[in-house]
Amino acid sequence: MAIQVGQQAPDFTLYNSDKEPVTLSSLKGKNVLLLFFPFAFTGTCTKELCSTRDNLTFYQDVNAEVFGISIDSVHSLRRFKEDLNLNFALLSDFNKEVSTAYDTIYETFSLGMKGVSKRSAFVIDKEGIVRYAEVLENASEIPNFEAIQNCLKGLK
Repeated sequence: MAIQVGQQAPDFTLYNSDKEPVTLSSLKGKNVLLLFFPFAFTGTCTKELCSTRDNLTFYQDVNAEVFGISIDSVHSLRRFKEDLNLNFALLSDFNKEVSTAYDTIYETFSLGMKGVSKRSAFVIDKEGIVRYAEVLENASEIPNFEAIQNCLKGLK
């Protein structure tokens, strides 16, 4: 079932590219932006995450933690983060549990690949409530960052 605005965000623990666990519920008191993306080292994902990197000051100013999430391994994500000089955490959902919990996973993706994260964005407020949810069926599209930023401004 799709995640709805106003519902409690599903909690999770995933490992970041430094092999450290990150638990959503431990971030209460901060706004959170979750950006699910299909694969590291692909064109649209690179464009999306570099745009986020270049606007990180905005997210910091609205007390928001930003996380990119994909099914890539922590090793791939570490290299991707280094290559792009990303200044926010990338989390590995290698087992696809979080992508499934957020109902943001392709049953079948390009070339017959199964269980790839859909490009999606979720804003979660300081109390763990979903305040913005966007799941894109077309992997070549990018979330509406203007709407995301307006949502976060309203949570300040």
